[in-house]
Amino acid sequence: MPKRRNRSNIVFAKDYPPRIAWYDSLAVYRDLVILFEYANKNLLHKDFDLIQQDVSERTVCANLMLHLNRSLWGTPFRSYYTDVEYNRNKNGIVKTIIDRNEVITNITCDLIMHSRGKYIEQDNLLALEMKKSSRPDSEKQKDKNRLIALTRDGYSAWSFDGVTLPDHVCRYILGIYYEIDFDHHRIYLEYYRHGELIDSKIIVL
Repeated sequence: MPKRRNRSNIVFAKDYPPRIAWYDSLAVYRDLVILFEYANKNLLHKDFDLIQQDVSERTVCANLMLHLNRSLWGTPFRSYYTDVEYNRNKNGIVKTIIDRNEVITNITCDLIMHSRGKYIEQDNLLALEMKKSSRPDSEKQKDKNRLIALTRDGYSAWSFDGVTLPDHVCRYILGIYYEIDFDHHRIYLEYYRHGELIDSKIIVL
């Protein structure tokens, strides 16, 4: 597939399928990974003092959001938004997810990239959950389970009509678990797609 560059010189696929097909497109998934990794690289380069100072996850996420926003221009995702702790679904209802056991849970994700309901055919692009390594393992696993639910295909519980958003949040193209381990000078990442863990990596600080 031909490639194109944005002003940050990031290489993206040139010819995208219709937005309705983005969820299943490996090219779109890979480009979101590229976009995130570029923004995260800038975060670690320009705002590393935040991690050194052991500030809250919310503060780190807010700065990552700014770097993501700056990277969107000239990309296929330029009309989407990045928000921190956004917790509303259609009609102002609190966001919920439904897991594989059909359990419904309220959700406030640390950082998301979405259309705020503008593009019904593909509203949600990227969801990120951030944790410090010192947090209990049970909290970390909850974040990972949330990303599994967020990236699942919701068609089983939602009949897509091109007009109505699903009752429960789903169909994020990319889910990211982001763990800050300053004691060991590293960032641990997990990437989720279609409700499954796809890849993991370690960034040495």
